[in-house]
Amino acid sequence: MEFFRIQKDIPFMRHALVFNVISGITFLLAVFFLATRGLHLGVEFTGGMVMELRYAHAADLDKLRATLTRIGLPDATVQTFGSSESALIRLPTRPDVSGSELSEKVFGALKQDDPTVERQRVEFVGSQVGKELVNNGALALMLVSALIVVYLWVRFEWKFGVAAIIANLHDVVIILGFFAFFQWEFSLPVLAAVLAVLGYSVNESVVVFDRIRENFRKLRKATVPQIINNAITRTMSRTIITHGCTQLMVTSILLFGGDTLFYFALALTIGILFGIYSSVLVASPIVMWLGVSREDLVKPEKPKQEAVV
Repeated sequence: MEFFRIQKDIPFMRHALVFNVISGITFLLAVFFLATRGLHLGVEFTGGMVMELRYAHAADLDKLRATLTRIGLPDATVQTFGSSESALIRLPTRPDVSGSELSEKVFGALKQDDPTVERQRVEFVGSQVGKELVNNGALALMLVSALIVVYLWVRFEWKFGVAAIIANLHDVVIILGFFAFFQWEFSLPVLAAVLAVLGYSVNESVVVFDRIRENFRKLRKATVPQIINNAITRTMSRTIITHGCTQLMVTSILLFGGDTLFYFALALTIGILFGIYSSVLVASPIVMWLGVSREDLVKPEKPKQEAVV
């Protein structure tokens, strides 16, 4: 299915160096912010308490924050949860007070301010569990990256695997860089979004790589840059349809999913936008510079042996 067809190939590879310089600068900025600011890890990673509250009316988040600040908890994170009547409070671990004491202190102060408040649930996450989640999350990223390289190596050729993993890690680091720069909360849903972006981005890379392989068989007189330009141009309509529909769904979550899913959808949005860019304008030039050729993808036909009389 195509909304449009571009008759003349767009010379993307003519500007490949410019695209990769932009990507390199963006990547270095993301690494710089990660190194200097670090990620604002959520309670799931650092350890702490999560309390869900329900009111008979719409929860006043500003009043909630003021109450928590008054009792000496200015670092608490307050957000709506599911509906306007529900609120979620996240508190990091405090060494001077136990989790149960902290829970009673918070709920008692809120009960004084508004007798209609009800405590729906309280969860505690230990610091050791948080460290395990960090380690498991990093392990998951490395494992997914390694499997992507192996998959593309087997399906295409090792040059495609190297190009795809560089482009995909480029997307991941830039997402983390955004979260480090703006100090958005990095939680388990955001980690899930990052892993989803890895799979989503490699899907786009595979589509372009498959067309490149097909072009090597069909366009026998074309140069490598011409083959790659044709592959990108011919898949543009599909890219716009696929990513446009996906982004429509993610945008609806971003706008109407509430605070709980906001950063999840935001990470996906950043990943989708940079995933398109990296799959087309980062991975493809790297494949070209690694010296991909027709011989890498098209096996030479064996001459037929004449029958011996």
